[in-house]
Amino acid sequence: MSEISRIDPDQELVERAQAGDTRAFDELIVKYSPKLYGLIYNMTSNKDDTNDLMQDVFAKAFRSLGRFQGKSTFYTWIYAIGTNMTLNFLKKRKRRMASSLDEVDSGIQNDPAFIDYTNRANPRKQSDVHSLQEKLNDALQALSKDHRAVVTMFDIQGIPHAEISRILGVSEGTVRSRLFYAHRQLQGHLEEFRLRPAEV
Repeated sequence: MSEISRIDPDQELVERAQAGDTRAFDELIVKYSPKLYGLIYNMTSNKDDTNDLMQDVFAKAFRSLGRFQGKSTFYTWIYAIGTNMTLNFLKKRKRRMASSLDEVDSGIQNDPAFIDYTNRANPRKQSDVHSLQEKLNDALQALSKDHRAVVTMFDIQGIPHAEISRILGVSEGTVRSRLFYAHRQLQGHLEEFRLRPAEV
């Protein structure tokens, strides 16, 4: 099926934004900011870079909105902008920044009550959680930028192969191939945790 034939749930908001309604564009920003933040952060592993890129992505989307013709959904279009700008940023960055545990978004693991509870319940397990979080972050950043992109979209954000292929402008076969290779690389990096006996 052609992308053109797909119904875009954001069509009304897009048309209003194209007509100059800035509140409609704000609604689109609110709708897609969380997932775009997750996409960019997992590719850069740096909060400041992510925040800067988020602003750049939405600024570019706003400037380019008049040229958006609906040949894809707005979701695919904005993700393509975000992915391409992040890949270009990573390409320009001369060396990969060292991963820092302070910069890892670990959700509930950063909640003081959770940390207090798990420290009292099992201090070694809490240490292992942090070690695994750091190892996962290092493993993800060790992937090439293209492989990191597909892993972030598929494994972390749950985007289907077909949608990823539209966002990246590559075939579904290429998406599957990159995922297969990336998963093998990640398994190698995380081997020590996979083989560790389960806590009792």
